[in-house]
Amino acid sequence: MVEAILSIEHLTLALPPGADRAFAVEDISLALHPRQILCVVGESGSGKSVCASAVMGLLSKDIRWTAGSIRFEGLDLRALSPAKWRNLRGRKIAMIFQEPMTALNPVIRIGAQIIEAFEAHHQLTPAEREVRVRALLEEVGLRDPERIIRSYPHQLSGGQRQRAMIAMALALEPSILVADEPTTALDVTTQAQILKLIRDIQQRRGMAVLFITHDFGVVADIADRVAVMEKGRVVEEGTVDEVLERAQHPYTQRLLAAVPRGIPRAKVEDADAPTACAASGLVKTYKSSDWFSPPAEVPAVKSVSFEIRRGETLGLVGESGSGKSTIGRLVMRLTDADAGVVHIGELNFSDARGSELRAARKHIQMVFQDPFASLNPRRRVGQIIADGPIAHGVPAAQAFARARELLTLVGLDSGAVQRYPHEFSGGQRQRIGIARALALDPEVLVADEPVSALDVSVQAQVLALLERLKKELRLAVLFITHDLNVAAQVCDRIAVMRYGEIVEVKPAADLLSRPEHPYTQTLLAAIPGRQRRKSH
Repeated sequence: MVEAILSIEHLTLALPPGADRAFAVEDISLALHPRQILCVVGESGSGKSVCASAVMGLLSKDIRWTAGSIRFEGLDLRALSPAKWRNLRGRKIAMIFQEPMTALNPVIRIGAQIIEAFEAHHQLTPAEREVRVRALLEEVGLRDPERIIRSYPHQLSGGQRQRAMIAMALALEPSILVADEPTTALDVTTQAQILKLIRDIQQRRGMAVLFITHDFGVVADIADRVAVMEKGRVVEEGTVDEVLERAQHPYTQRLLAAVPRGIPRAKVEDADAPTACAASGLVKTYKSSDWFSPPAEVPAVKSVSFEIRRGETLGLVGESGSGKSTIGRLVMRLTDADAGVVHIGELNFSDARGSELRAARKHIQMVFQDPFASLNPRRRVGQIIADGPIAHGVPAAQAFARARELLTLVGLDSGAVQRYPHEFSGGQRQRIGIARALALDPEVLVADEPVSALDVSVQAQVLALLERLKKELRLAVLFITHDLNVAAQVCDRIAVMRYGEIVEVKPAADLLSRPEHPYTQTLLAAIPGRQRRKSH
């Protein structure tokens, strides 16, 4: 065996007093070899990102290094001075961060940000730097590098921003690339492209890659070896086949069991169920103009029609920019359509105005994507849930009693009414968001990417909860997602959106087993881990 380029030996990092446990990571040992991709897998709070931060010398001041060592090519990283870290970071060990929009400077053009890496390490002349930046952008698959160089981060798509960040990380040709959840925020086809890009560059340049993720589909597609972390400890390690096919530890087995398999449920037809939500001919075009560019029009939704019956879930699937979230906002009347009509039951929801609209809103409610941003951090949970009914004239005592019932219904303790959102985990906050949506006893629930921000095991719990509530309350659910595996698990029918249009809609089992439209076939082929499951 070739000697490891990076060795983590008995590393222990202490959390600050008052944390939920004593150590962020405890007595972990990992080895990364040249030309190898090591995936570190675990749920939020497992310690995997803290481990990556330690490798990069970017630990928070609240976290204390209490034991163990990290060695790069035999060099003890703990002993490095800040000056030596600056010399090593980027040149020998580089990092791709999870969220490119927050990792990139919003007021500096992309080309200038990549050039900063050469400037910081005093490499190349100004003319050589510009040539090198163009070559890097071409290497990561960005067409029209001249435009990308002049663009600010907000002018690029999520996939383009992530590619630009990869170009920045590769600029100084490091020996190790640390990738911390680099595809979590991307839709399935862009994710597949980024994973292929990382694998191709790794093989071409002979780099070692430390890849942090919670997605076993990603692991199946990219890893050579896998380490599974739980609550700061490595509980299992081995080759991809050993971990994915013959997992030994109960925690790994539970994680694997929770992964959506893309196996569709058979649709149970209820011909007598009334239509709860019907959209007809929805059209929405966004218009923009500023002092520096001519007016632009973006047709987000083009004549979209569908209906959902009571007790049915319709999945709306597509990539970022396909228009699916705009559909959710139009159905909710958070945005008014340019044309088309939405009916909630017999009510023409699109024509409702003033007090009639306020009264009608109780019939349709929404579960938002981000459970951290969608709950008011200054209000107690009970108040958050009770606000809606109180606004509709329900006495406060009755609304708070209902809030306690709903917390129990979604699997939380009724005593949570007195706590604040920050005191709950992401999955618990999403349950609170569901309880809030149910407080007005709606007939229609719009769920906009409700599990995309959650770990796989928590995701499975929330999906099971939504399915149970749909059956018990006979809800009509519009489930918006970019993940066809998730759609297969919870949807009765699936509508596929592309460029503002529904290109295919079928019962879930039919669509996933016999897709007709080429775009649907492309989405299915891009699902992480799908090819591995087929071969097994």
